[in-house]
Amino acid sequence: MAERSTAAVDVADNSGDDPLTAKAGKATTDGAAQADDTAEMSAEDMGSEREKSELSSIKTPEVHSGHKLADRYRLEECVTRLDGFSSWRAVDEKLRRAVGVHILPADHPRARSVLAAARSSALLGDPRFVQVLDAVEDSDIVYVVHEWLPDATELSALLNAGPMEAHDAYQMVSQLSQAMAAAHREGLAHLRLTPNAVLRSSTGQYRIRGLAVNAALRGISAARPQRTDTEAIGALLYAALTQRWPYETDAYGLSGLPKGVGIMPPDQVRAGVHRGLAELAMRALVNDGATASRQEQPCATPDELAKAVGEMPRIRPPATVFAPLPEYQRTTYQQGTYSRPGARPGAAPAQPAPVPPAPLESRTGKALKWTVAALLIAALGLGSWQIADKLLDHDKSAPQPPGSSQTSNDGQDDKSKTPVQLKIKDAREFAPDGTPQDSDSVDNTFDDDSSSFWRTNSFRDGPKFHPKVKQGVGIVYDLGSAKDVSTASIGLRYDGDYTEITLYAANSLTPSQSVDSMKKIATAKSSGTSMKLTSKQPVRTQYVLVWMTAVPHADGDDFSDEGFKQGITDVKIKG
Repeated sequence: MAERSTAAVDVADNSGDDPLTAKAGKATTDGAAQADDTAEMSAEDMGSEREKSELSSIKTPEVHSGHKLADRYRLEECVTRLDGFSSWRAVDEKLRRAVGVHILPADHPRARSVLAAARSSALLGDPRFVQVLDAVEDSDIVYVVHEWLPDATELSALLNAGPMEAHDAYQMVSQLSQAMAAAHREGLAHLRLTPNAVLRSSTGQYRIRGLAVNAALRGISAARPQRTDTEAIGALLYAALTQRWPYETDAYGLSGLPKGVGIMPPDQVRAGVHRGLAELAMRALVNDGATASRQEQPCATPDELAKAVGEMPRIRPPATVFAPLPEYQRTTYQQGTYSRPGARPGAAPAQPAPVPPAPLESRTGKALKWTVAALLIAALGLGSWQIADKLLDHDKSAPQPPGSSQTSNDGQDDKSKTPVQLKIKDAREFAPDGTPQDSDSVDNTFDDDSSSFWRTNSFRDGPKFHPKVKQGVGIVYDLGSAKDVSTASIGLRYDGDYTEITLYAANSLTPSQSVDSMKKIATAKSSGTSMKLTSKQPVRTQYVLVWMTAVPHADGDDFSDEGFKQGITDVKIKG
């Protein structure tokens, strides 16, 4: 049977039925696109008739909200039930973080392939993909645990909001093509790279979820997987430029192209499309003959597409447009009067006031005038000083009312507030990327024992974290109630290079906000084993995040090899 592109299949594949994103029972598009996800798939996508019969007879495992897997993963909300498997939002109680879980019965015909795909994807370890955290066969069920990114936005939601700016579309196709090229070099394919499988983080990084696993869950395969994934990226770029799905059927909340005209170039669908990106999208859509009538060489693999993106002139972000300043209303001085720039309609023009001639003064008169003025100023100054001195003496000798304070000779108020140490009630590690460092040792940072500590992993590159690998590592401290925080002293385990730490005011012990949206309290760098951070103005908060963005190079010890790493021994917060 002739190959059928997964991107083309996704014309009928509604985002609401995707196992990783759909809300059970929730329609997400209109019309025919709301049909069952498998209704228009080819036999290769759905498997044999025997498999179809087996799937119809398999029951989804009887699990419910609150059920625990491995005495660790607590199921919270069912996301999808389809073809005998279910997908859930869950909580990893051991690491105190949200995760996603796919569950299949052990006798499901796709259980073995899902386990193999999940374990292969986990070995890739590329941060551009949503990571598989666990893949387990447990008695009568098989389950796969993956990262959950609550602060990320699906590409489908971004596309429904409107076409992307050229710079944003350029960043998207560049990151997706490079990520998929790296995956294919390790022998991994996606085969279901739809707008629901792509997420954009709050920092602008794109991450792909469901690598290999999405296709295995649905029994999808392709004779030429690199070509399939490349066309899928081309379809995403086409939709980003035009806000239209590049096929005849509506999908993912986007309108399809007119029937019978084929794939029109993006710059013919929407005015103002960047020509270089429009040609790139057509070069990637090779499966449908989109480049047959054009002279550009088609891109049949993600690696070829990534190289084509790299050869393009770099597209800069749009310049920030500021509101124009109001027109300056100038006034001019003319012969003793001020004239305004505009007159009231119908009013007579203002006439300049007559200026009397200046009186003639002799040199003696001028000298006498300035002498008298100087004497008056001196007399007034002397008298004012004497009066003020007497008032001050009287004020010092007078009895002070209760609760008042005297000013010391050095000018400092006796009641000036001295920062005091604030008691830390609780603390938890903050790992917004879902990969904590040493969450079980957080209490060691405020136990008044300098020999105990919390530590980071050992990183190959440093001292600053690479933003594509990790934004930072940190711990959130609970002060029990809102307090004015002004300083913090932090004991460090290693010196060398430098350590960079910033204090932020968080909204809870497990913040739902990103670091960029938190209020900064103070920041500092240190090359020693201790550092102090001081705020210009006290910040009132109950939760304080100690956020580390650079770690020094340290020799190997009892817990890790040589590399860039840091540990925190003592944290004291004052306010």
